[in-house]
Amino acid sequence: MALLNFKKDDGPVPGRLSPEVEAFLQGYSIEVMPRTAQKVDDFRAILPAGTRVYIAHIEGTPIADMVATAKRLNAEGFPVMPHFPARIIKDAATLADWIARYQGEADVDQALLLAGGVDTPHGDFHSSMQLLESGLFDKAGFKNLHVAGHPEGNKDIDPNGGMQNVEDALRWKQDFSTRTDAQMAIATQFAFEAGPIITWANSLKAAGIDLPIHIGIAGPAKLQTMIKFAIACGVGPSLRVLQRRAKDVTKLLMPFEPTEVISELAAHKAANPDFNITQVHFFPLGGIKTNANWAIENGGAAAVPATA
Repeated sequence: MALLNFKKDDGPVPGRLSPEVEAFLQGYSIEVMPRTAQKVDDFRAILPAGTRVYIAHIEGTPIADMVATAKRLNAEGFPVMPHFPARIIKDAATLADWIARYQGEADVDQALLLAGGVDTPHGDFHSSMQLLESGLFDKAGFKNLHVAGHPEGNKDIDPNGGMQNVEDALRWKQDFSTRTDAQMAIATQFAFEAGPIITWANSLKAAGIDLPIHIGIAGPAKLQTMIKFAIACGVGPSLRVLQRRAKDVTKLLMPFEPTEVISELAAHKAANPDFNITQVHFFPLGGIKTNANWAIENGGAAAVPATA
């Protein structure tokens, strides 16, 4: 746990939370899938009221399951942000149908637009920029449109591991946000080291890209689980944090917690209030309840169970 235990004058006091971490965790968001959401009886019992919940759309998941999950979360009082992966959307008619279903059945008015981790597009779309250009989200009155960010690069955009094409794409999205009414932010892939994240965020700002960044953080999970997901998701150099720990076989089955990366980012934010990382976005790799409990223990707001 991120019990940094700061004391007012002369050192740590056991049991006191770091105020920087506590502030950094306020208003965090979390990601679920329909199948993982089914394992939670009532999200109101574990998440702070008003927590934004992203719904990941994995290839092969029926849109009916996505919409049903969004409807259920909305009914429990949580703003829902479903994924729209361009490469699994066949055409504009399909996109319009998804938007209409989310809006009509689940009262959704926000979305995360991304290319999606599919090598071969299923139809007309291959990038989130095409989804934005369709005008369909604006026509439907969607208020918040988030886009994906990759602190360690994205091989789908830059196959050789470079950053230039990724930065160019974000610059295009920055321009889109300035010439439209879209309220945009960057929700990132998770990484495990604060230093490279800070460098990346600062480089975007220096390039004139000032969209707010919601930094992806992998929630507590067994080290083996974390390494598996990290490799599958294309996590870059910061994977070495896990690899170093894996050399100690006694730790392979122990939970890996995001204490260090959260603490360092929180301290940087406290020292640099204009730092463009504004929120934490959790990927609950070890389970939603586990992640939610960790956030509460480390200073995040507690859930207030419904009375009715």
